Amino acid sequence: MAQEKGNWWRMSIISNKVWPQLRQVALPDPRFHHNYCSFIPDFGGSPTATNLLTSVPAYKNAEILFVAPDNCIQELRHRALIDGKTVLVTTYGIRRGFWLLDPRVISEKKWEIASMLDGMERVGRHVSLAEIKSLLKKIDLMVTGTGAINYQGLRFGKGHGFFDLEWAMLYSIGVIDRITQTAAVIHECQVLDEGFMGEEWDTGCDFIVTNQRVIEVNGASKPSCGILWHNLQNEMLEDIEPLRELKDMQSGRP
Repeated sequence: MAQEKGNWWRMSIISNKVWPQLRQVALPDPRFHHNYCSFIPDFGGSPTATNLLTSVPAYKNAEILFVAPDNCIQELRHRALIDGKTVLVTTYGIRRGFWLLDPRVISEKKWEIASMLDGMERVGRHVSLAEIKSLLKKIDLMVTGTGAINYQGLRFGKGHGFFDLEWAMLYSIGVIDRITQTAAVIHECQVLDEGFMGEEWDTGCDFIVTNQRVIEVNGASKPSCGILWHNLQNEMLEDIEPLRELKDMQSGRP
């Protein structure tokens, strides 16, 4: 019951404080229009936020990035490929798992297509968790969009928890750890003062990058609990391919 109240409180803050301002700067999605419960929108000023993130040493020094499938960081996925970095990304809702975008394999003329959700499955490589562990060894930086975020680096998301699941799966196979750096790319109107106690699975962000500034967070939460199977929504195991693979790996099934 406390968890349900906490989720309701977070969503109430987002819908009342963030969404009215976000609607003024957000770009509608062709599928979801302005339904921010269904997607993280791109926004006016996102190229500036992308440029600010690429100036941060955590990005400059990274060779392999995980970049979430959010609209506001499509340009970052493209920029990372231009910069010679390998990008790991999931499909929307993680339903078709993880895809690897390697600029050494994908021709330069297809990098922009690869950075788009509608294009990455045409030119990228689908990879299982076992292949991620074998091929990548270590992910240097994880980047996400979010509905809103506070100065503790705790995200107020759509309520689905996909970034937390992505963190937990990658943590479980050993390609990230609690010192792996994380960043959120957002519009300035999505930064909130509200403080709250995060849940044990909440993945915090070391960097909050807006269209105006970079905010560094000290002591961002980095969960080590892996997947809390009993907390998953009923349909997630059925819908999300890598979750089924991880469950088999942890149970010893081939």
